[in-house]
Amino acid sequence: MDNKAIANILYETADLLEIDAADSFRIRSYRNAAQAVENHSEQIKDIIGEPKKVLAIPGIGKGMLLNLQELLTEGNLKIQADLLKKYHPSMLQLLKIQGLGPKTIALIWSAYQVSDIDGVEKLARDGKIRELPRMGEKHEKKLLKAIEDYRRISGRFLIDAAETEAEKLTNHLMKFPGFDRITPAGSLRRGRETVGDLDILVTGPACCSDDERQKAVEHVAKYPPLVSVIAQGDNKVSFQVRSGMQVDVRLLPPDSFGAAMQYFTGSKAHNVALRQRALKMGYTLNEYSLADLKTGKPLAGKTEEEIYAKLKLDYIPPELRENLGEIDAAEKHALPQLITIEDLQGDVHMHTVETDGKNTIEEMAQAAIERGYKYMAITDHSKNLAFANGLDDARAVAHIQRIREANKKVESIKIFAGIEVDILADGDLDLSDDVLAQMDIVIASVHSVFNQEPAKMTDRLLKAIGNRHVSVIGHPTGRIQLRREAYAFDMNAVLIAAAKNKVAMELNSYPDRLDLNDVHLRQARQCGVKTVINTDAHHTSHLEKIRYGVLQARRAWLTKADVLNALPPAQFSKAMKHEWN
Repeated sequence: MDNKAIANILYETADLLEIDAADSFRIRSYRNAAQAVENHSEQIKDIIGEPKKVLAIPGIGKGMLLNLQELLTEGNLKIQADLLKKYHPSMLQLLKIQGLGPKTIALIWSAYQVSDIDGVEKLARDGKIRELPRMGEKHEKKLLKAIEDYRRISGRFLIDAAETEAEKLTNHLMKFPGFDRITPAGSLRRGRETVGDLDILVTGPACCSDDERQKAVEHVAKYPPLVSVIAQGDNKVSFQVRSGMQVDVRLLPPDSFGAAMQYFTGSKAHNVALRQRALKMGYTLNEYSLADLKTGKPLAGKTEEEIYAKLKLDYIPPELRENLGEIDAAEKHALPQLITIEDLQGDVHMHTVETDGKNTIEEMAQAAIERGYKYMAITDHSKNLAFANGLDDARAVAHIQRIREANKKVESIKIFAGIEVDILADGDLDLSDDVLAQMDIVIASVHSVFNQEPAKMTDRLLKAIGNRHVSVIGHPTGRIQLRREAYAFDMNAVLIAAAKNKVAMELNSYPDRLDLNDVHLRQARQCGVKTVINTDAHHTSHLEKIRYGVLQARRAWLTKADVLNALPPAQFSKAMKHEWN
């Protein structure tokens, strides 16, 4: 039993304990141990006879050592076996359904002995879920919608999860001598908001000879989180990792690296259009090279730049490769100078310990300084978010004073006093105009009552935009990716009103939001609405997530002229008071 198999059993045990409503510390201990075993360089089976060596592994205590000894001696773990007798393994998948927690899953099992998604769906359609304690018809309908959503998004992953997996795999691959370049391609490289699978391209001396390539393929297949190999050939390994994500690793000769990067970055529509252009020019384009159509002689392939140049095109950034006009623009030398992370001069949506943040004003300021920002804004929650300890009028005024005092003390950065005020169901804001007037920036956001009719939600947003104190509409569609759909409203009407009132739209960079998305950002630009790219940071570590927002802005063809927090401090301050062109 290797480390991978041991870790699988420990992960599964943790999930079963969660269904069984076990102590959270106990659940966490199994997950920590699973991760420790999975990533340990030595095989546990080889050192299990040396208890001190096993106990030296972070995440392995005396109790877990006994579990490992039992597992390797008996071939199974009694606690896991007992839980599998009590609960069917298919029940683990139910935990992935939004709103279906361990207690509800256990309740359904107790009443109906149903333990799979199809069975729970049938119960809901037959009106059986509403008969359970604390359930009702509304809960039943939500459950059916959640199952529908799960089936629709199953197999998709947030961009930061894909990026993390790519980084872990890259670290593993770098341990093999003979790899020069290891680069993610596919939708991750294009900056798509969610990723279906992960493409990793590798080149170097080890990719050139048959013997070295075989050794390289074997090294790829030893990646610790790998749970099953889908396909393995001379220059490619396809496998699935624990999260369910499929990963394709391709080993390439250096002369084909650029052609492969272009081909496997995609998108499919962009590649088809590019190949058609190549054929019209007497070339053929594939993952190996751009070649003469008649002779087959390679003409370009080492870099993407030389391929685009040979096709008489300016280099097209990966984020634009969606066949949405980028090829015509590249031919006419009309591609925009896309916004970069270096263009941003501040992040103006962040929370502190005053509400639901984890750091003080000064700590957030220091983190912003370390990122090279010239300004920032503290925008804690308002009172409607009671669970976030939101501010009422009196606390908000006192908080403004604290922000002003911090601004005087902290050098090297301008700290604006702001608020993230709630847009109530009728479109009113949950702080008084007198208090909002004292703010440098007011972000107005919807945090509740998401199920209004589209016309009512539109009126709600229009009323907020019409408030003279509102500077920005925060995470404007309210979606939580892979969990909650955007609420329905007339986006065009809202953007027209925003342009008229000079109210900006936020691009919330947090990976589970990325709101507005690239399509709506383009629409905003066409309507003359400016964007503010923020992180909605609740911790100093969140500030780095700004890069995900920048990726979406680039996908929307935005330039620094479209983004208000690319302005210097004085101009940005005016923009928050509706003074922008």
